[in-house]
Amino acid sequence: MTVQEQARKARSAALTLGSATRATKDAALLAMADALAKSETAVLEANARDVARAEANGTSAALIDRLRLTPDRIAGMVEGLRDLAALPDPVGDVVRGWTNANGVQVRQVRVPFGVVGIIYEARPNVTADAGGICLKSGNAALLRGSSSAAESNAAVVEALQTGLVDAGFPAEAIQLVPGPREVTSQLMAARGLVDVLIPRGGAGLIDNVVRNSQVPVIETGVGNCHLFVDAGADEQMALNILINAKTQRPSVCNAVETLLVHADLADSFVPKALDALAAHGVAVHGDPQVAAYGEVIPAEDQDFAEEYLSLDLAVAIVASLDAALQHIRRYSTGHTETIITQSQSSAARFTAEVDAAAVLVNASSRFVDGGEFGFGAEIGISTQKLHARGPMGLPEMTSSKYVVTGSGQVRQ
Repeated sequence: MTVQEQARKARSAALTLGSATRATKDAALLAMADALAKSETAVLEANARDVARAEANGTSAALIDRLRLTPDRIAGMVEGLRDLAALPDPVGDVVRGWTNANGVQVRQVRVPFGVVGIIYEARPNVTADAGGICLKSGNAALLRGSSSAAESNAAVVEALQTGLVDAGFPAEAIQLVPGPREVTSQLMAARGLVDVLIPRGGAGLIDNVVRNSQVPVIETGVGNCHLFVDAGADEQMALNILINAKTQRPSVCNAVETLLVHADLADSFVPKALDALAAHGVAVHGDPQVAAYGEVIPAEDQDFAEEYLSLDLAVAIVASLDAALQHIRRYSTGHTETIITQSQSSAARFTAEVDAAAVLVNASSRFVDGGEFGFGAEIGISTQKLHARGPMGLPEMTSSKYVVTGSGQVRQ
């Protein structure tokens, strides 16, 4: 089946989804969750074959971590679908409304996009998250995963489609788009059949889709996330947050990649930080000032622009809050930036002046996640500045239309 044929089937399914009630969509989500739970063995076996191929091809440990499924991760996928069923349905929400002087009523109402294409790398958990979010928001999903996760994605989609059919929805509401690389270009060219594309993955994938897609794109972004430890910060708090943000799961986009330390705190904090990072296996890429406190990999300019997705961290000492802000403005990818401080004025300046989708004060960057924000699963984290920015949940997967109701008025 061609991409165009799949898109036409998706558009037909979208008509059913767009008018479905919350109750029927929630029933489908619960059926999908049950079907995925029952398919755990098949999904794990398929994933094991993908992981074995990736290891044989010399794939990096970070990408293999993103690819690998475990019983706990599948349980998380199942729970994510069930959580979505418990969330409010955004479709039909009135964003705003008013009555004109002539009695004409105007309402802006949330509606589904229609057909959503998602192009993503490695992580097969995205398959369940994306399928569930699209269904709940009334959209049909065309899922273009990477070849590295082909068997895993196929097994997950088969389970999701089983749940859909059991709940009375067409299987074409969630489709995997398989095939060679040319298929991605065909999906990007399907303007008029696909309403929006969302790329989720590395910088190369995102840049390719943004530059070449004829279909409108919601841009997700890479995460060169900074953690700035301000003068007078609570050092134990800073250490706890640093280790969590860097090591809890280093292969994801909200893991911290650069540590900035205020010079006034360097003598006390940097040695503790280097010891704690070393104890957790983190390789530090440090500027010359950091190197004075311990053995580090000499950092070059590119090290501070890197999204490592591994147990590597760039570290620099900065003279002031202004210097930290300047560094972040230079290297930030606009994803997530954090300050550890006891100063309300520093926190206020940081949150006001940092240009990012998420800005945190005294908390780990690992909280920047749809699930942690209470959105259920997420479709990705947008770093653009259009209608969706930050973790994208259900409302971000809708557009709107104006419904105008009168009683025979004509314009004068």
